Amino acid sequence: MSASTAPPQEEAPAQTPVSLQTPAPAAPQRSRGADTRALTQVLFGQLKGLQPGTPEHNRVRGALIEANLPLVRYAAARFRSRNEPMEDVVQVGTIGLINAIDRFDPDRGVQFPTFAMPTVVGEIKRYFRDNVRTVHVPRRLHELWVQVNSATEDLTTAFGRTPTTAEIAERLRIGEDEVLSCIEAGRSYHATSLEAAQEGDGLPGLLDRLGYEDPALDGVEHRDLVRHLLVQLPEREQRILLLRYYSNLTQSQISAELGVSQMHVSRLLARSFQRLRSANRIEA
Repeated sequence: MSASTAPPQEEAPAQTPVSLQTPAPAAPQRSRGADTRALTQVLFGQLKGLQPGTPEHNRVRGALIEANLPLVRYAAARFRSRNEPMEDVVQVGTIGLINAIDRFDPDRGVQFPTFAMPTVVGEIKRYFRDNVRTVHVPRRLHELWVQVNSATEDLTTAFGRTPTTAEIAERLRIGEDEVLSCIEAGRSYHATSLEAAQEGDGLPGLLDRLGYEDPALDGVEHRDLVRHLLVQLPEREQRILLLRYYSNLTQSQISAELGVSQMHVSRLLARSFQRLRSANRIEA
């Protein structure tokens, strides 16, 4: 068979460059956001012609919410450092999304994500400000704490370590005491239980380490007062009081000890009490 009549080669299609075939799988990823925006625009066009409260209006409105939930999740991810369940943050952000859908006017020529993001973020911030904090923080201190937190992240990235209070203060041009106040305010989202064990150090809870009122403290004050008053009495009257109330002797035993009558001991005790009462600065 001659070369002019030979059948065509089958290998020719295989010579197509591989680079021309690889972009196809990436196309759906690049167009996903565009598809969501296009779907949102179509749904808003349908929603505009429907009567609020009707089943069809509710269906289209629900489809808009479902299509834009990724926007809420993106906004909620900015608050991961708040130690609040992400599911709760997403639910709060969804309320902001619904409010944005109800207020959005597609005729103004603004993209819905651009319009909705401030509303979603604002709703989440309001939730943290009003419902999460267990200790009220002044608004100015809260706003300054946001700046301190942002500066801390930037300086940590720049220095490769946690910045000092002085470095944060210099970055924001505020005093170090204000930085410390902001850091303390940032810890006020949750109150620590007094009965909870201290995590990491193995120590008992705060309640077990708090002081308590010792009933013997009153005795310390009283003994100091009595010592101060006793030194003002004559030596014999001091001895009678010691025998009576420290050695627990009766008046007859004291009279035998001192060689005086029991009646005299009684009069000396009465006179000592009168002097002590008149000299007592508390009762006076």
